[in-house]
Amino acid sequence: MPLSPTGAKTEENSWRMFRILGEFVEGFQSLSELPKAVTIFGSARTPVNDPYYQAAVEIGRLAVQRGHPVITGGGPGIMEAGNKGAREAGGTSIGLSIQLPMEQSSNPYINHEVKFHYFFVRKVMFLKHTCAVVVMPGGFGTMDELFETVTLVQTHKIPPMPIVLYGRQFWGGLMAWMKQSMEDKYGYISHGDLDLLHLADSPEEAIAALGDAVGKPPANHDTDTVPLPQTRRHQRRT
Repeated sequence: MPLSPTGAKTEENSWRMFRILGEFVEGFQSLSELPKAVTIFGSARTPVNDPYYQAAVEIGRLAVQRGHPVITGGGPGIMEAGNKGAREAGGTSIGLSIQLPMEQSSNPYINHEVKFHYFFVRKVMFLKHTCAVVVMPGGFGTMDELFETVTLVQTHKIPPMPIVLYGRQFWGGLMAWMKQSMEDKYGYISHGDLDLLHLADSPEEAIAALGDAVGKPPANHDTDTVPLPQTRRHQRRT
């Protein structure tokens, strides 16, 4: 007897649920034994000869020297650069790849890859296994990753972590607008919320902004991360 339209939809949703659960299980199992990582976000369109690409390579290398694995989205551009720096430094170079109909294959510098179909599962994995985030210049996807990270920290859904915006020339206008419009004019964010974001113009400055973040092995606590440095504390709202 054929399924009714309602029954077919229910079956489809059931299989989707199992696929989502399977991606969570694979992600947790694949990354659970690794030390906490530095995640690098940024544009897939950044060419190899771009200064931001070269900076991301160096940030990946310096992160490995500090004892961190490096996590990226596994694609080209900034993601490739971060993985390249980590791998060439002899570290763990992680790619959390997303399956998209118009996207290219994973970059060749990954030595630990996990593939995802669902963006939201992938984003959970980015932050579950991260102790610091460096955000390079990018487009809508990069903005999505940045604002999800800062929202989760600002609302205390995840423990504080350093969030570094690389390139004052790129990010300065956005930071000024958020200060003047979102904070001062409309009061849509609290005074001090922008202190969650730190600007850097060199790989060394970006790594220094990580403060006391360390790539320590995971402990039993489910949200094991490190606190922000004392200069960038975020006060809980009252």
